[in-house]
Amino acid sequence: MIRIEPDQPRFSSLKRLSLAVFVFLFVALAAGCGSTKGNVDATAGWSAERLYKQAREDISAASWSDARTNLEALEARYPFGIYAQQALIDQAYVNWKDEEPEQARAAIDRFMQQYPNHIGTDYMLYLKGLITFTPPSAILSNFTNQDPSERDPKGLRASYEAFNELIQRYPDSRYTPDARKRVSWLVNTIAENEIHIAQYYYTRGAYIAAANRAQTVVTDFEGAPVVEKALYIMVLSYDKLKLDTLRDDAKRVLDQNFPNSKYYAQGLDEPTNPWNPINWF
Repeated sequence: MIRIEPDQPRFSSLKRLSLAVFVFLFVALAAGCGSTKGNVDATAGWSAERLYKQAREDISAASWSDARTNLEALEARYPFGIYAQQALIDQAYVNWKDEEPEQARAAIDRFMQQYPNHIGTDYMLYLKGLITFTPPSAILSNFTNQDPSERDPKGLRASYEAFNELIQRYPDSRYTPDARKRVSWLVNTIAENEIHIAQYYYTRGAYIAAANRAQTVVTDFEGAPVVEKALYIMVLSYDKLKLDTLRDDAKRVLDQNFPNSKYYAQGLDEPTNPWNPINWF
């Protein structure tokens, strides 16, 4: 009988290859275990109460990132119950304080969809108004004294809508008196923005657009100081359009409500602010 002897060199090579694979897998497993150990969630297993307590401590210390992490963990692990509701309220506040307006709005919208009749809805509407009440550019405007009405009115209108909803739905809320003051300021500021646009149209010869924009201010923002300028723009625009009847009507209303209007003497241009960067060039 012929015996077939094993191929010794080939067998040794296979042993060495198996050993190398084993060593590689062992090293990779050890590295993975070390990495996993380094990413262990310190809050794993915490109760909803403990997570919320820690988040409140983070808020008190103005540690917004840590507070956000704990509040999001609380909402994800315990989506039902009073702590989850409060976590959403606090997330909105934390994101607002941390200058993350989009995340703050998202938390507010999620809260109002899930808990439309919650006792804290008035606060969430108030906070929603605050988010866009003072846009980031306000920091610069404190130095330049730039008129807020010259900025994009989108945020101002969103703020107005939130505050106005609060006033209408919760007239007795503790936040309503302050909301009324802010709405008063917003009405004037939005009206002034409309006048900036109307004046822009007028100076470029778009007299119909200027008159229509000014008319909107007169009808929609009755009592606002800027109505005086709106009426004057209407007088000028209708005069350019040769619409004498409309011009005379606008002038009569202007003279009745603002005798000796300053705009007859100074025209449309307001006194300039030398600290406004637009006047540096």
